[in-house]
Amino acid sequence: MNASPQDILTHTEAGVTTITFNRVDKKNSLTAAMYATLADALDAAAHDAAVRVVVFQGDVAIFSAGNDIGDFLQQPPSTQDAPVFRFLRTIATFPKPVVAAVCGPAVGIGTTMLFHCDLVYAGDNAAFSMPFVNLGLCPEAASSLLVPQMLGYHRAAEALLLGEPFMAEAALEVGLVNRVVPPTECNAIAQAQARKLAAKPLSALIETKRLLKHGQSAAVLERINEEGTSFGRMLREPAAREAFSAFMEKRRPDFSGC
Repeated sequence: MNASPQDILTHTEAGVTTITFNRVDKKNSLTAAMYATLADALDAAAHDAAVRVVVFQGDVAIFSAGNDIGDFLQQPPSTQDAPVFRFLRTIATFPKPVVAAVCGPAVGIGTTMLFHCDLVYAGDNAAFSMPFVNLGLCPEAASSLLVPQMLGYHRAAEALLLGEPFMAEAALEVGLVNRVVPPTECNAIAQAQARKLAAKPLSALIETKRLLKHGQSAAVLERINEEGTSFGRMLREPAAREAFSAFMEKRRPDFSGC
């Protein structure tokens, strides 16, 4: 299972590994093969002593539209060994600093992966959304745990139960992003911050991140697994089948019987 070499670009320079979503013609939607590539890239960066920081970035107009629905239906993540869950466990346990530059829509996992990043910079065109309920599904990436912690329960419920987008300034207000900047400056600012981190002692970065996440890591992995079990079950249920049929047929779903 291999993604196209151009779908995910990986470049390492001066201690910074930059991972770029580069499937812009498909709105940077992610396939199972791309998740496998992402997990492999993170695993390699974790074990490479020359890498001190990882940066995720997309295009100036789109970070990621989330799952590629066609690929998702052909290769549903039915077990905990599915590439998407391997990616989530890898980013959740990644020991070194992770920086993200987000411009344009960040849908589904395009938003939930950010809760596992250490610094997030957003273009003022960024739009974050977690529309799992709208697809007859439940949250993933431990977002049912991490979103209430960061946003507070009522804002988390609004984001996860309604699944409606919230913009960059709202994300800044609740602490999901560190700074909002013009989209054309976003990647450069993320790179500049990554270079600052890369100039610091790696042992201190790793230990500080470990302490910041101490007491939560086990709960995050447990929630990822619990969500994954529910996600796999719900994929086979009528609501998800109706949601995906409606999506592929370009019509409004009818959940009256679900």
